[in-house]
Amino acid sequence: MQLCYVIGPYRSKEGVHGIKQNIENAEKLALELWKLGYAVICPHKNTGFFDGAAHDDVWLKGDLEILKRCDFAVTVDGWENSMGGTNEVKFCKEHNIPVFHSVKEVTEKQKN
Repeated sequence: MQLCYVIGPYRSKEGVHGIKQNIENAEKLALELWKLGYAVICPHKNTGFFDGAAHDDVWLKGDLEILKRCDFAVTVDGWENSMGGTNEVKFCKEHNIPVFHSVKEVTEKQKN
């Protein structure tokens, strides 16, 4: 079973409501991927609302450590507006981890 990582925005200028929406968007993508037969890491759900419990670097560095062990990543809409998301995509490129920008791209990959 392949391991997939969900990349997308967490923080929001809209505060808690925006964060909740970002978590829900990532959750929806994660569930779609689980239904396709992948094991999925969704960091939004893993550390959701841990804000302030530790320095942000703990979460960001920890997420990169988890990402390093994944077979591929899939982005949530808006990832390109997220500092963490853009860093994760860059990390994937540097470590030859494939990045897909939709479930459709993932399923097309399955066909090949």
